[in-house]
Amino acid sequence: MDLIPTYTTFGLYLLFMVAVGLYFYKKETDIKEYLLGGRGVGSWVTAMSAQASDMSGWLLMGLPGAVYCAGLGESWVAIGLVAGTLANWILIAPRLRIYTEKARALTISAYLGRRFRDPTGIIRVLAAAITLFFFTIYAASGLVAAGKLFESMFSVDFKIAVLVGAAVILLYVFMGGYLAVCWTDLFQGLLMFFALIAVPVAAAWNLESGAVAAACEAKNVSFSLLPKGGGAAAGIAILSSAVWGLGYFGQPHILTRFMSIHSFRALPRATVIAMIWVVISLGASILIGILAIPMWSGAAELSKADSEKVFIYMIGRLFNPWIGGILLAAILAAIMSTIDSQLLVSSSTLTEDFYKQIIKRKASAREQVAVSRGFVLLITAVATVFALADIETIFALVKFAWGGFGAAFGPVILMSLYSRRMTWQAALCGMIAGMGVMLGWYATGLSRYMYEILPGFAAGLAVIVFLNRSHPQKDPKVLREFDSMTAELRSEKQ
Repeated sequence: MDLIPTYTTFGLYLLFMVAVGLYFYKKETDIKEYLLGGRGVGSWVTAMSAQASDMSGWLLMGLPGAVYCAGLGESWVAIGLVAGTLANWILIAPRLRIYTEKARALTISAYLGRRFRDPTGIIRVLAAAITLFFFTIYAASGLVAAGKLFESMFSVDFKIAVLVGAAVILLYVFMGGYLAVCWTDLFQGLLMFFALIAVPVAAAWNLESGAVAAACEAKNVSFSLLPKGGGAAAGIAILSSAVWGLGYFGQPHILTRFMSIHSFRALPRATVIAMIWVVISLGASILIGILAIPMWSGAAELSKADSEKVFIYMIGRLFNPWIGGILLAAILAAIMSTIDSQLLVSSSTLTEDFYKQIIKRKASAREQVAVSRGFVLLITAVATVFALADIETIFALVKFAWGGFGAAFGPVILMSLYSRRMTWQAALCGMIAGMGVMLGWYATGLSRYMYEILPGFAAGLAVIVFLNRSHPQKDPKVLREFDSMTAELRSEKQ
């Protein structure tokens, strides 16, 4: 591939991202604006930002690579994600938008602490620590994806590629804050959508009739949704993939989007936009993996390590360098749209839940913004160190972090919005149980048989339900606030 067009398109794209950060730089002088956009974000930006930050480089690299290696059986992950996305927008978004404003919470950690009037502050600190731990791993996976992208395209050393990617993302997040992240996510989501449609259309146009079926048979790759062998093992494999959808209830970088929309009444429109994007994008990603099988079969078959680069290889084969450069920028868009959200949520957690609560409670708005920017620098540095280490595939890293958030936060967030009886003790114990079981399941190797998010989520939910029955909420202020939230929600439906 001629690298001049690719360098040009990538350079213009990166300059545009930085320009967005510069545009919002002087606007972000208030911590509420810097962390949540002043709760004034519209439906389109909310929907596209939530979904672009959700999918990351996994959508264009991890999922097509998994389907290329194992066939359509890997698509159960996508089916679970579609169901989880819909449930998240319908069950979580409206109540969380109302409740977080009533609690005057700018972060998920602050919401959990204030929702239950936790007198110890332990919930807020634990939630913040969990957020930082898993987001460091999550952000590292994105930087690994960026490194693989530049390494494949420009023959740049992997470590240099990781550092370049980290520097660009850091620059516009540092300057522009939440609004810069959301608006860049909107553009990045549209670019990802275009690339996901263009590549399989071009591949199908260039393949001969029957090429996919013949290549799948030669490679012994399943062209069926049912895993090989059938029976109980197949059912467990399907369930292990489909339960990815449970993770949505606990992802802070997605939940924050619900908190920032200008009104919960705008959520139905945002839900429609988000679901159209998700269904088409995931379907196209799976199709890319299937269409890649006849393009790299036999002696040219890709190794498991190289399979995550199949989207890159297809662009190089199917498009001229100028169009190819634009489409390759979509991979960087997917990577950046997730990392920028994770960096901002992590820095907001450190600012709101550590600095403001423990170090300096009366910090001014400008000081909080400056501190938050400092934490963006710190977290980027730590994630970069992780990314430069000898770590696993993108898919494995994302899977672990996604499962951790889903198990630790998912049951607590869900029940906090629907259980009037829930106490701070139930929330704390549910978080610990979910996190503990998930990590234990992973450490003992049981995740080979069942994704660790399911036992972790089930354990957290069971503990909360038990404590809700044995030790129900009695604080009149907590009960009144819950009733106020449900009343506001009902008033809109009537």
